[in-house]
This record gives sequence, structure tokens and C-alpha cells, in this order.
Amino acid sequence: MSMGSIQHNLLKHLSHLVRERDPFLGTAGHFFVKEYIYQELCQWGTVHRHTFKALKKVATSAHENLVLTLPGTQSLPPILIGAHFDGVPGSPGADDNASGVAVLLELARFFYRHPARYPIHLIGFDLEEYGCLGSQAYVQDLKSRQAKITTMMSLEMLGYIDPRPNTQSYPAGLKYFYPNTGNFIALLGNFRSIPTMLRMSRHFKQQGAPCEWLPIPMRGRWLPDTRRSDHSPFWDAGYSALMVTDTANMRNPHYHRASDKIETLNLDFLSAVFNGLMKTLQSF
Repeated sequence: MSMGSIQHNLLKHLSHLVRERDPFLGTAGHFFVKEYIYQELCQWGTVHRHTFKALKKVATSAHENLVLTLPGTQSLPPILIGAHFDGVPGSPGADDNASGVAVLLELARFFYRHPARYPIHLIGFDLEEYGCLGSQAYVQDLKSRQAKITTMMSLEMLGYIDPRPNTQSYPAGLKYFYPNTGNFIALLGNFRSIPTMLRMSRHFKQQGAPCEWLPIPMRGRWLPDTRRSDHSPFWDAGYSALMVTDTANMRNPHYHRASDKIETLNLDFLSAVFNGLMKTLQSF
């Protein structure tokens, strides 16, 4: 796929996904986005609606994760790739997390046409903004079946950069070891995911996306900011898992605001991130 066609497809997805989609206060947008994802994924195979109940403190109604399973050329434990599609009240959520969902949808298109060696499960998670409830439910189902996976990748805000100095902040202590310019993609993974992060970092850089990575001990308990997405339930369950992110509010001033719009995203960078993920998955 050419860079132009990738950008065109990503922008098309973003035009549908970027809207208020809080599952309780923006129900119309949430329903529209969920069904858009479902219809897009259905082009490439059967999509399973993984139903779960939210915690009582949030709601008692049923919610759904959307799961597309793409077979690999060999029978191996699958690679899981997830991106949450819910949003927060008052924000159209272009970076958070329409950017991650758009890349997820394009990965589905590519690996349907060009199967990888490993099976790939692509998952749209709901209720991430309410404590990763969708991914928690999915992990509980995996554990109940004693299912094995190769690794899990959470796509969490992928499209915002700022090439000016002093535009990147960090949790306490990390600023001494990482750049102060917010122009890179970050990988945060548990120790089991270190080989995957090394592989991904190489491919991101080859595709023109600067990359920094950080191994996280103790399931991120010492650095709570590293747990803020759908990889964290996989950490807690002992699976190899990592987050791919532009670092959210550590860089993006539009985080959880009405200004989180398509115009704030860098589509060249988002396309490079897509290509880096594609090359990584092909290399397994």
C-alpha cells in the first residue's frame, strides 16, 4: 500500500469515528461508531460480539467488544491488537482514540489480504474510559479458557506530535532518560514483551517514526500512568502485553477536550505508525 492510499483510508475512518461517543452521555455517537467498526471489520471475516456486563457502579446493561479473528499461515498462539472506541463526554476524541481505531481497521484490511504467520485477533474494546472494563472482561474470558497468546498490543492515541523542544513531559524521574521533544511513538511493556518492543522499535524507526520504549516492572504499580489503557488487564493476568502511544496528556494539550479534532493530528506520523506495526507483524 502506498503512503497516499494509507492516509486516504485512515482519514476516511477518522471522518466517521471522530464524534462524541461516551457510552452513557453520548449514546447515539457511541452506537454509530460501534456499528461502523463492526461493518468495517465484517468485510474481512466473521466479527464476534463479545458481550460483557459493566460494573454495577457504572451500569448493569450489556456492552460489547468487537473481535475479528484473522487466521495465520501457521497454527500458533495469536497476536492480539486492541484499540478502545469509547470516548469521554464533551470530546470528539480524534487522538483518543479514533487514531488507534483507524489504524486497527487498516491492519484488518491488510492482514486479510496478506496473512501473517501468526493468527491476528483485532479487538475494539468498549469502556476503556471507565476503567478498562471491556478489556478486563475479555481477559477474564481468556483466563477461564486457559487461552494462550503470543502478545497483546494496545493502540492508545497514535497521531499527535509536536516537533518543538520541551513539548514532552514524563512521570517523575523519566525526563532524565528520554527526549523532551514530543515527536516519537512510545512503547510501554512488561518484561515479557521486551523482545516484541525491540522488534517494533526497529521497524518504527525504519518507517520514519522515531520510537522510545520502556520496560515496566511490577505491572506498572510504581508508575500508575503506564497502566492507563487496555494492556493493563493483560499485565495483571501475566500475559505479554504493551501499549503503543503518543503519550496522551504528557504531550497532547487537547486530551479529553473539545479540541481533540482531526486537524490536530499528523497524518504522516499516523501513517508511519501504521507501517511500523504492519512490518512488525509481518516479521513475526
